Amino acid sequence: MWFRRDLRLHDQPALREAVEAGPDGVVPLFVLDDRLWDTAGPVRRASLAAVLRDLSDRVDGLHVVHGDPRTEVPRIARAVEASSVHVSADHGPYGARRDEAVEQALAELEVPLVRTGSAYAVSPGRVTKPDGSPYRVFTPFYRAWREHGWRAPAPAVRSAPWIRPEGRTHRIPDADGPAGLDLPALGEEAARRRWHAWVDDVADYDDIRNLPGRDETSRMSPHLKWGTIHPRTLLADLVSRRSDGAEAYVRELAFRDFYADVLHHRPDSARGYYDRKFEKMRYDEPGDGFEAWRAGTTGFPIVDAGMRQLRGEGWMHNRVRMIVASFLVKDLHVEWQHGAAHFLDWLVDGDLASNQHGWQWTAGCGTDASPYFRVFNPTAQGAKFDPDGTYVRRWVPELRDVETRFVHEPWKAPTPPSDYPAPVVDHAEERRESLTRYEEIR
Repeated sequence: MWFRRDLRLHDQPALREAVEAGPDGVVPLFVLDDRLWDTAGPVRRASLAAVLRDLSDRVDGLHVVHGDPRTEVPRIARAVEASSVHVSADHGPYGARRDEAVEQALAELEVPLVRTGSAYAVSPGRVTKPDGSPYRVFTPFYRAWREHGWRAPAPAVRSAPWIRPEGRTHRIPDADGPAGLDLPALGEEAARRRWHAWVDDVADYDDIRNLPGRDETSRMSPHLKWGTIHPRTLLADLVSRRSDGAEAYVRELAFRDFYADVLHHRPDSARGYYDRKFEKMRYDEPGDGFEAWRAGTTGFPIVDAGMRQLRGEGWMHNRVRMIVASFLVKDLHVEWQHGAAHFLDWLVDGDLASNQHGWQWTAGCGTDASPYFRVFNPTAQGAKFDPDGTYVRRWVPELRDVETRFVHEPWKAPTPPSDYPAPVVDHAEERRESLTRYEEIR
């Protein structure tokens, strides 16, 4: 069993297939892929190390090796005389290519690579239009996704005849996150505890999900990213809870599947524009404004609060993600790829499909794109979704004593806080500039 983004024992159909195929024993393998590990930021490394430690506590003899899977997986399969290698299918651009290469290498040993299930409720490529083409818009995809349905959770593998191969293995790396970062509890039990503690309140989800000051969203995204819980498990618990909140949560899980499906059909959109006409848009090189954005010192409180939450927790409230993304692209005129890369460096839940296409949605160049001419006003967004300034005060201590009526525009206070920066741009001017640039490519 070659574990990847499925680091759990519950609802793990690939592992069940491995146990059934190998009643005399299963080698539990994890490959620290050079390409992924060497390019990962400190938050992702620290998160993966934490999840691997949790899995190692559950799986006796988790075999961890460091190298190229195209070499390491066949080497270990040959060493233990494996009859088959089992995985959850990977539909990402790199993962799909890697698995094809490993499959070819294993075929030379007459060992099949068996793909069972994936990280999604409905695997990419399964939901299509009647003519077989992929959906480009979420709402019809969602209707077809609901009609397609998904399997029930697979029974847990509570024990298995684990085999520890002879030869070299690597200890799980000691990977510390950046100073000041407070990672959430990670691992399978942490995921299940978090879900069970939250799901009974799902009825309120539709009302509170856009309010960062409430801090009452499920925070399941890091657990879904690492596969310590499967979306089928969540959907099985939601089916009996009939409420607007439960329906809204199901739609969010469907969005995750939708973006994975989009990336599956358009792997170029991981780095390039889904709507290619935006390749001609005029953008500015990242400069002082970009550095202020990354540091959370733009002078716009809701933007700065979000960027500081990212550095403090490796996570950011979804509504705020949209606000800070709009600010970077449409107020600072920096291409979305720079912001998306920064998010992937810092997010515990940094999922390629959801991250890249969430950014493209806000930038106006993705599927179901927010029209480019809809430019989020950071001050108005802050006042609407954080009316009491609770979220801003939590993450921007310089503003804790500012009156509520000025907390989202402190420069208007009778005595503006001396330790908080003035706005780096005039939003009204930059909105006009964004619309001018958009008109150039229409």
